[in-house]
Amino acid sequence: MAVTLADVAARAGVSSATVSRVLNSNYPVADTTRNRVLRAVDELEYVVNGPASALAAASSDLLGILVNDIADPFFGIIAGAVQGALEGRQCTAQGGPEGLQGGPVPQKLAVVCNTGGSPERELTYLTLLQRQRAAAIVLTGGAVEDPEHSAALATRLRRLAAGGTRIVLCGRPPLEGTGTEQGAGPGTSQRAPHSAAEHAQGGASGTVLTVAFDNRGGAHALTAHLLTLGHRHVGYVAGPPERTTTRHRLEGHRAALAAHGGLDTEQAERLTVHGGGYDRSCGYEGARELLRRAPETTAVLAANDTVALGVCAALRDMGLRVPQDVSVAGFDDLPFSADASPSLTTVRLPLHEAGARAGRLALGTLPPPPGGVTTVSHELVVRASTAPPRTGD
Repeated sequence: MAVTLADVAARAGVSSATVSRVLNSNYPVADTTRNRVLRAVDELEYVVNGPASALAAASSDLLGILVNDIADPFFGIIAGAVQGALEGRQCTAQGGPEGLQGGPVPQKLAVVCNTGGSPERELTYLTLLQRQRAAAIVLTGGAVEDPEHSAALATRLRRLAAGGTRIVLCGRPPLEGTGTEQGAGPGTSQRAPHSAAEHAQGGASGTVLTVAFDNRGGAHALTAHLLTLGHRHVGYVAGPPERTTTRHRLEGHRAALAAHGGLDTEQAERLTVHGGGYDRSCGYEGARELLRRAPETTAVLAANDTVALGVCAALRDMGLRVPQDVSVAGFDDLPFSADASPSLTTVRLPLHEAGARAGRLALGTLPPPPGGVTTVSHELVVRASTAPPRTGD
């Protein structure tokens, strides 16, 4: 049986009118009472009336963009592209936005919420955006692989979507229980085909759309490139182990090793270091740990381009040259990658394209993909930081 407004009122020990005031934010309510009502809503997984909330959400000018780290260019590029889509701007061939002078007027107010990678903050921001009746929300970056958090996240996203808020995941896989199944690929549908009316509205009520990256395929291509050059001792400085991005890229790396008759599981584990984050310091410390553990390493894959810079710095401080002594490869092809010294071999992800697509899906100006999931392509970019290993290695 569906949970009703009266059920929430009974759990919170208030009247139904008070619950309505809290959910609609149309009348002052004491903070203690408001918190009690919102806690009851969460505990009962109450979903507000869809049609009524859809009308309210449709009048909102707010779009929330959740990022793990606003200082990371990866998230800045995606967030900028989402906002550009809201303003009707296009991206240049280099990925930057067109000039703003005399440009179109923004259609929505974009609010960037920096979670710092905290699952608790992610849930809190979603609750705050729900209170503000956000018209749409775009969640970016890899998800935390924790069953309890995943369940809580799915509940909030279902509640938001049922209330008329468009939800788009950008750069993370589909989430079970939100309209598409984990691991669903392009063309895989979990429901009947969208009607023309649903296309016009940007998707069916309650559906969470996904713009995913092919992290497995990209890591596979990087590892295959290094193996083709002749490397047989390929190390990996990975990101946080609890993130989907880390797992998928590591799976692609190890699949390439297996396909080329590479290392066994024990050797692969010894040559893998989890840096703990996606920043330069994690790359620096991770590379030192990797070379201490496996001094025979002749090539290093990094969790992303920023981590790769830290790897290169550590190798220089250890008296090793890149790529003469150790080859290094990154991931994402962030703007500085081509200007690094040496320039970074990496996998290019179309961050601007993905962000712009997520923005248009959030606006409802782009028809949803089949099954609610679209996976953007990757491209191997070979530069000066990788070369064949030294003779005799």
